[in-house]
Amino acid sequence: MKLLIAKDSGYCFGVRDAVDLAYKTAEESGDVFMLGNIVHNENVVNDLDKIGAKVVRTLDKVPDGKPILFRAHGTTTDVWKKAKNMGMNIIDATCPLVKEIHNEVKALDSEGRCIIIIGDHGHDEVVGIASQVKNPIIVSSPEEAQNLRKMKKVGIVCQSTQTIENVQTIINIIMTKAFDLRFVNTICFPTKRNQQQLKDLSEKCDVMLIIGSFTSANSKRLHQLALERNKKSYQVTCADEIESEWFNNAEIVGISAGASTPDSIIQDVIQHIKNFADIQIEEKYA
Repeated sequence: MKLLIAKDSGYCFGVRDAVDLAYKTAEESGDVFMLGNIVHNENVVNDLDKIGAKVVRTLDKVPDGKPILFRAHGTTTDVWKKAKNMGMNIIDATCPLVKEIHNEVKALDSEGRCIIIIGDHGHDEVVGIASQVKNPIIVSSPEEAQNLRKMKKVGIVCQSTQTIENVQTIINIIMTKAFDLRFVNTICFPTKRNQQQLKDLSEKCDVMLIIGSFTSANSKRLHQLALERNKKSYQVTCADEIESEWFNNAEIVGISAGASTPDSIIQDVIQHIKNFADIQIEEKYA
């Protein structure tokens, strides 16, 4: 059996930097507190908890003098303001590409445009983007786009891990409702690259595995993209969830992973497959 592993699957640089910063801060300070999960992967959160990186839900739960880490997805402007007013030691792990979206949405707002954010309702990143401007509209699906009113001046950004297909469909609908539309494509490059590798792999392989937490929006999107191209596509959070019968009569197996999936879990999955399958060729796929 041939095993093809998407070259750029797993941690994107923003997530890797945020997790590394959490480990470093916990080592230096004894403890570090995070306002919500640093990434959408329960294995990563549990490992960090063991070394002193704790999750809290409000700033008031952070002990005096202890650092607060703002995670990769970005943090609302209200929380930033409150933390600064409280004199807290803020460790900023926000992904630089998410910060760019914050800047872009504020620039569009300064032009007097009605702001539309294409993204998942309630997602941490989307909530952070929305907090940068007043009264933004969040659109997650073509159906929601169809229900929008007619608008004169519109500015659009999108959640960094959206699929190109969903964004294109929504934009096409909004174009029929807006006279003056400006769109900034804020899907990040690591997402575009990972999605393209996933699409190509899904069409080449007999079986496709996507490794990622079911709380991870980008992992679920990868699984959906794979299913559209290969019905034998499966999402797992770890090696223990793999069923050997998925690989019956398979000659080529593809593996990809969401941006919040650590290297160690990807390697565990590869080794698990090797335990019950005769892997003759293992290659990185770019």
